[in-house]
Amino acid sequence: MKPIYSTNGEWVALIREGHLYDTRGDWIGWLEGRDIYTRDGEYAGFLSHDGRILHERVRRQRPRRPAPPTPPRIRPPSKVPLAPLFAEQPWNLVDVFEEAPEVFKYISDLRPDWEE
Repeated sequence: MKPIYSTNGEWVALIREGHLYDTRGDWIGWLEGRDIYTRDGEYAGFLSHDGRILHERVRRQRPRRPAPPTPPRIRPPSKVPLAPLFAEQPWNLVDVFEEAPEVFKYISDLRPDWEE
């Protein structure tokens, strides 16, 4: 398992066998090469060489991909190594987990509950 961190050093996800999981062990996406897609098949960004998930500030639209079969939930580790010190990123790249963490949520997770 490879931990993924946001630019500010927060542990935000794990990569295991080509799948992306949140810190609770729920599947939130998958990798195709260095490209990362959400559970819904939407392009989310790419895995940078330093282990962050980034996307271009001005993105071209990419076609939606069919999602692979849902992998089983994993048991994440109780702790991970400290995040490395990240270099400044160019102005045209954005850290997905800092600027748009809702990308990896289901639409139903984004809607308010009826009771609220």
